[in-house]
Amino acid sequence: MPAEWEPQSGVQLTWPHVGTDWAPMLDEVLATYEVMAREIRQREPLLIVGPPSNDTWARDHGFITLMADGEDCLPHLLDFCFNGWGEKFPAELDNAINRRLYDEGSVQGEYVNHLDFVLEGGSIESDGRGTIFTTSCCLLAPHRNQPLTKEQIEERLKEYLCAERVVWIDHGQLTGDDTDGHIDTLVRIAPSDTLLYVGCDDPQDEQYEGLRLMEEQLRTFRTIDGKPYRLLKLPLPHPIYDEDGQRLPATHANFLVLNGAVLCPTYGQPDIDVEALRTIGQAFLGREIVGIDCRSLIRQHGSLHCCTMQYPLNVIIPQKS
Repeated sequence: MPAEWEPQSGVQLTWPHVGTDWAPMLDEVLATYEVMAREIRQREPLLIVGPPSNDTWARDHGFITLMADGEDCLPHLLDFCFNGWGEKFPAELDNAINRRLYDEGSVQGEYVNHLDFVLEGGSIESDGRGTIFTTSCCLLAPHRNQPLTKEQIEERLKEYLCAERVVWIDHGQLTGDDTDGHIDTLVRIAPSDTLLYVGCDDPQDEQYEGLRLMEEQLRTFRTIDGKPYRLLKLPLPHPIYDEDGQRLPATHANFLVLNGAVLCPTYGQPDIDVEALRTIGQAFLGREIVGIDCRSLIRQHGSLHCCTMQYPLNVIIPQKS
């Protein structure tokens, strides 16, 4: 499984529509999607999936792609089961998108059916060298892959993703997160064995202890070569609440790496946003760091990375104009 910063053939967006939870704020979220689409399209092809869909979180219903060895070998398009983050929400339309894209010729590769195993793209991170990172609170959550044990799930991940090892993060979960603790809200892998992670400096914050324990665990991790990781701490946004007073899972870790750029979520908090973008820039030297206001996205408990799915080379087929 390639790292996200490796060359890409394009990015998928699944477009909001009136049949989704975005309906009460459709104009607002469409404006955000249009900004994302423009920024992506400036750098690489953009694949837009229109209705019908249950929702728009392409990260979790999109193909997970493996690169095959050899110039003439096609990528492997892994189609896993998306069940609405443990059967919390309807997902039957979302779960049919990949097969339709493949059958209609919008993507190319070897289709691999793993619909008997629940796995969301936001729950895993790859360093492109055989290490997969994930969180135990998500992959072991109810209604995912029971009665499989942690050891059995790890063996499946190594087999399906051609990984040498799986590194489990056991602490940290953002309040308001429907995904049971996706890794792309907490810890992200960057070049040169770098881990960008969400930290909290306020002992009064309800998330403080979990994030502190997560940071301690990250310090114990070693690369496949036995070396410690370079750790870069992302600031925690000031709390953002919905109209019912429920805290939303705002995080700057939910960025998207593109060819030559990184699109980073911002939340209208200049002090925190600037620090976060600066830190992400330290991890991705030579790439343009672009902030995108994601206050609309966070109202449905997701952000920029959750809305997108990047594909490595030779997957998205350029369309003739």
